[in-house]
Amino acid sequence: MARLPGLILTAGEPAGIGPDLCLQLADHSWPARLAVAGNMDLLRQRAQLLGIKVTLKECDLDNLVEHEPGTIQVLHRPLGSPVIAGKLNTTNAAHVLGLLDIASDACSSGKADAMVTAPLQKSVINDAGIPFTGHTEYLAERTGAAMPVMLLSSGKLKVALATTHLPLREVADAITGPLLEQVLEVLLADLEHRFGIAKPRVMVCGLNPHAGESGHLGKEEKTTIIPVLEKLRARGASIIGPVPADTAFTPAQLARADAVLAMYHDQGLAVLKYAAFDEGINVTLGLPIIRTSVDHGTALDLAGTGKASPTSLFAAVEAAIDMVRRRAA
Repeated sequence: MARLPGLILTAGEPAGIGPDLCLQLADHSWPARLAVAGNMDLLRQRAQLLGIKVTLKECDLDNLVEHEPGTIQVLHRPLGSPVIAGKLNTTNAAHVLGLLDIASDACSSGKADAMVTAPLQKSVINDAGIPFTGHTEYLAERTGAAMPVMLLSSGKLKVALATTHLPLREVADAITGPLLEQVLEVLLADLEHRFGIAKPRVMVCGLNPHAGESGHLGKEEKTTIIPVLEKLRARGASIIGPVPADTAFTPAQLARADAVLAMYHDQGLAVLKYAAFDEGINVTLGLPIIRTSVDHGTALDLAGTGKASPTSLFAAVEAAIDMVRRRAA
C-alpha cells in the first residue's frame, strides 16, 4: 500500500485566523499524514475560545501518522510572547518564520511531501526588523529556487504573476525579457507537472492599456513582451497574447487558455479574488517542493470569533494532496 502524503500546515500569524482555520481541520477526514506547525498552548486556547472540541497531540517529523478526525498532530514551537486574538506583536515574528523553516526544510529533506500555509502578516514581520516581502520570495530563497512564480487558482481559473510584491511604479522596469521568459517556462512546466495539464495554453496580458495600442500607449509590449512570446512560440509553446487586460478575463477569452499570466499583482488577483474569494488557493510554482496556501490574509478582526471560513484552507490541503499523488504517479 502506498504511503499516505505527509503534509505540514503552518499556522501563520498567531493573532490572525490561521490557528482558527487549522483547528477546523479536525472536523474532517483527510487521506494524509497531516500535522500543524504551531504552538500547542495557543491552539488549545483558541479551541476553547471557539468552542471547538479537539485533541491536540504533540508529534515530531519522524512519527507522523494518518490524520484522525477529532485530532490534530502538532509540531510544537514556542512563541515569543502570549497571543491575544486580533492583536499583532512583533515579538512573535521569528516564531512565524520559524514555522516556514520547519515545513520547508522537512519537504526539502523528504520528511514531508508538501507544505500548506495559513496567512501571515507581512507588516509585523518587517516592523520586527526582518525584511520580508512574502511567502513566495522567502521560500524561494530558503529552497534555492531561481524563479518562483505565484499562481492563484479556483476551479478552471488560474492566474499567474510576472511580478509579485512590487510598488506599481517599479513594475515596468522589472519586466525584462529574461524574467518574462523564465516565468513563462516555469508556468508552462508546472501547469503540466503540478496540475496535470498536457500541452498547457497560456494567455498573456499586456502591461499597458489596450496592450500598448501598437506602441501608442506604452512600448513594453513591442520591445519586451511580444519578442519573448514569439521566441517561445517558435519552440512549440501554446501562448496567446499579449491580450488587453481589460478583456482577458471575459468568458470567451478564458475559454482559449488554461491559465492567464498577468504582469503585476492587482492586474490579475483583483479578478480572481472577485470571482472566488475564500475559495481559491495560492500555489508557488518553480520551487523544488510543493507549497499551497490560502488566497486571503490574516483577517485580524475575525480571529477568535468563529466567523472565519476554512474553505480556502481546505482547498489548499486538497490541492497539495493531489499534487503529491500526481508527482508519485
